[in-house]
Amino acid sequence: MLLFDVKYLRIRRDIIMLLPDNIHPEHCIYYNGSIILEELEKQTEQKLFELYHNVKKSNNMSFSVFILSLDWLYLIQLAQISEKGVVRKCS
Repeated sequence: MLLFDVKYLRIRRDIIMLLPDNIHPEHCIYYNGSIILEELEKQTEQKLFELYHNVKKSNNMSFSVFILSLDWLYLIQLAQISEKGVVRKCS
């Protein structure tokens, strides 16, 4: 296997994580990010674990998927996390 093949495989795996080709949207970062945004629409500032608890009540999301989705929202500048652990929806 050539070096560029390994790089392609890594990129392909990351793309599948964001946009799965199966019919389970609950495994998609985009879908779970939208669930988090819906919760932040109700209350624009929430503590991290409070937000996870509220999301978990409406959707059975694991904590690792929650953090990955929250990281994605941060990267696209839709959510901010303060040093005190408060998550805020960006406008």
